[in-house]
Amino acid sequence: MKASFNWAIAGVTLLAGVAASPVSSTLPIVDLGYEVHQAFLYNSTGGFYNFSNIRYAQPPVGELRFRAPLPPTGRNTTVDNGSVGRICPQASPAWELIAEVFDPDYLEGKPYNGSAAGSTSSGGGAPSLPPQDPRTTEDCLFLDVVVPQKIFQDASKTTNDTCGAPVLVWIYGGGYTAGEKSAYNAAGLIKASQATNTDGIIFVSLNYRLGAFGWISGPTLQSDGVANAGLYDQRLALQWVQDNIHLFGGDPNRVTVIGESAGGGSIIHQITAFGGLQGPAPFQQAVVQSGAFQNVVSNLQEEETAQTFLALLNVNTIEEARQLSSEALITANIIQVANSSYGDFTYGPVVDGLFAPAIPGKLLLQGSYDHDLTLMLGHNADEGLLFTNPAIQNDTSFNEYILQAFPTIQPSVASYIENVLYPPNMPGVLGTTGYSDETGRVVLVLSESTFTCNMFYLDKAFNNQTYAYQFSVPPGLHGEDIPYTFFNGPSASVVSDPIAIALQEYITSFAINGKPSGPSLPMFPLYTNATDIIDLNATSITEILDPIANSRCDWWQKELYV
Repeated sequence: MKASFNWAIAGVTLLAGVAASPVSSTLPIVDLGYEVHQAFLYNSTGGFYNFSNIRYAQPPVGELRFRAPLPPTGRNTTVDNGSVGRICPQASPAWELIAEVFDPDYLEGKPYNGSAAGSTSSGGGAPSLPPQDPRTTEDCLFLDVVVPQKIFQDASKTTNDTCGAPVLVWIYGGGYTAGEKSAYNAAGLIKASQATNTDGIIFVSLNYRLGAFGWISGPTLQSDGVANAGLYDQRLALQWVQDNIHLFGGDPNRVTVIGESAGGGSIIHQITAFGGLQGPAPFQQAVVQSGAFQNVVSNLQEEETAQTFLALLNVNTIEEARQLSSEALITANIIQVANSSYGDFTYGPVVDGLFAPAIPGKLLLQGSYDHDLTLMLGHNADEGLLFTNPAIQNDTSFNEYILQAFPTIQPSVASYIENVLYPPNMPGVLGTTGYSDETGRVVLVLSESTFTCNMFYLDKAFNNQTYAYQFSVPPGLHGEDIPYTFFNGPSASVVSDPIAIALQEYITSFAINGKPSGPSLPMFPLYTNATDIIDLNATSITEILDPIANSRCDWWQKELYV
């Protein structure tokens, strides 16, 4: 990716009193108070600077492990050019190897033969661990700022902190166990934001802790730590944007957050943070794409997960875990997440009584959230297949799946799910989703309980004054919209360039004007009566009935499965 960037003179000199360091003096510098940061590169094609790897929190290591992050303190006057890349420790479940084989076969109508793909062993010995990215470090709470040159230069011409450019903040997905801030190139979004002769947007992307590092929870942990540390990481990064984005030419009152999957689920938790009782969210708008999280509300589930992690570390307490090496914790995290049950990632947001006093759907139902936001909400046509266990082939295995997914469920409620909400066969009718086999049945349960109904809850909570869409470019699987969001020219992952361009224009115009629109695009209506959503398919953009506006979603929101 670096090969596409060229150095260019910015016309900015070093700040007085700031120590020189081995960085190029041709790129601009920003004084953040606690540190002095220089742009890492300039993209001459796109006309923007990339300020990379800006620290927004103290290193969450040692005694700060499993605690809420703290902002940086002191002052370091040595110029940092952000050349040291950092990602948080990563982990992935082993069942993803099966999904890589099963999903394409199922879409092509091939029978499942029960075989798995890949191997985690090294030839008959003990299981081997995947290689680690050399950027991996616990000290990973950093963010990137990509800013068009003109916007940045205009920042020095005004003392008004709230008259700058709109800001788009990306929160990545990855099942809350994987992902990193620099995985996607912002060039396409920057270009799209300038399509109508505007100066464009500032793009910010942030890291947050993953797996056990960011999401370990339970009563034992909370007696000497904080659950949902990853949400606190995101909150601190968003507050950093509020406090500092004006230095780059951005307006803290024009901030839109965008996230997909776990990123979208995180945004929903930020909307409902603290039950809406601790002031407004540190943003004004949100684009939520396939917002996802698993509904963990049981203290027993949380405690068992925490104790399993401690056992892998061969310690008994969280305090002992804080004394261990990063290598030990990273290894235990990899092993625990790899052993996740099919479709699960072991870790993610939980009900903690504080940041998340209840599941977001319930908080939205009872009015406990920030009401003063403008939302654009998207889901994909087939969210659930990627997470569907192909071994579920009959009523018996479906029942076992329900009991495993919702371990505190009452038998009568499980029966209601199996016989009323999702009977063995459900013919599809106009504007609805149906199925004719057991896999399709599980796909719909997963799609609605974990992904799509979350969007419907937000539609209702914001009085149907949202902008909702469905991404249906075949096969419309979970995550297939990301290359469209970050489109930057022809790609094997994008089968319709016009749809990618349209999606980017909708997103960036929403960030700029609060309304998704474009001079040559179909009108994007408000949600209003649950029929007005747009469908982005392979050949066109049309208005359709919303397939998730159904009574099943109403049932899931009541949390009757607990």
